[in-house]
Amino acid sequence: MNIKIINSGLLTIVEDMGRYGYQASGMQVSGVMDKYAAELANALVGNPAQAAVLESTYLGPEIEAEGDVLVAVTGGIPEVIVDGQWVNPYESIELHQGQHLRVAGMREGLRAYIAIAGGLSVPQVLGSRSTNMKLGIGGVAGKKLINGTELPVGEPSIIAREILTGHAHHRHAAYNYLVDNKIWSSDYHHIRLVLGPQADYFTEESIKALNGSVYTVSKDSDRMGYRLEGAAIQRKNTRDMITDGIVFGSIQVPPGGQPIVMMADHQTTGGYPKIGTVITADLPLLAQCKPGTRICFEVVSVYEAQKIYISYMKAVQEQIRLMDSSMESFDWPEARVGVRNYQLKIDGQLFRVSVEKI
Repeated sequence: MNIKIINSGLLTIVEDMGRYGYQASGMQVSGVMDKYAAELANALVGNPAQAAVLESTYLGPEIEAEGDVLVAVTGGIPEVIVDGQWVNPYESIELHQGQHLRVAGMREGLRAYIAIAGGLSVPQVLGSRSTNMKLGIGGVAGKKLINGTELPVGEPSIIAREILTGHAHHRHAAYNYLVDNKIWSSDYHHIRLVLGPQADYFTEESIKALNGSVYTVSKDSDRMGYRLEGAAIQRKNTRDMITDGIVFGSIQVPPGGQPIVMMADHQTTGGYPKIGTVITADLPLLAQCKPGTRICFEVVSVYEAQKIYISYMKAVQEQIRLMDSSMESFDWPEARVGVRNYQLKIDGQLFRVSVEKI
């Protein structure tokens, strides 16, 4: 079965969790900007976390189902319409053959994620379906989607099939998926970071001032990096440094002193000193910050960052556990001769297995 792109929106691309293992050869990881939102979307339709999804920016796409399929939309607070009727994000949605789903805009945040049961089965490149527009690989010819594109969909899971056939209830997730009860604010967002690896390149005054400094996301920002506007970060000297590795969240400081946060399509190495790194748990929030959003940096220790990351992972697992726990009360489809049905719980997740004698 295919999903057809009726209107591609401003920027809609195919992404998964990234292209790992090739940075030593200069290949970017890419992948979704907001991993938590993408994982929730996949869980809502019974997909594994690494399944490929649609990532849209600002105005999302309009898609047409060429068969009955289960979909979900997450990320910020997107405005979702099916055949002219408003529907809820963060829920599994049934699309029947010929129906249209549209992401009309973003009430909060910047990026929406559309998961299709079975995942998008575009060809893998170096083990990933992620679009890298700078290199022109992955997704659909390495480009943003255009009107009329048809995307193949994989085989849906038993969870998706049972929801579509009425044997299971629809799945739901919380809107407020941000860690430590963070909520959208009209003022600014707190973004936590750990110092290093080249913090010693900067003055003590600049390092102290960084904790609590407020910056504005520049309009000159994209999936590669967020340029920030605010107080210049002063260096001790202008000595050169050897180019070294960069990760998602690295905060580079060029000679002008205005920091740049490296995002999903970041280069593999860089020559500007890095004053710190945004912690993993706050990258989803940062990915949803549109140009003009104000952020306030908060410096934390590596130990604190690790504790926050554990809480973040527990929040992800709890959301999925709540979805899976609702499966325990569902009736199995009518039993067939020679088939035995089992429920297995592995690492807190519930699996339904049918074993047939052959």
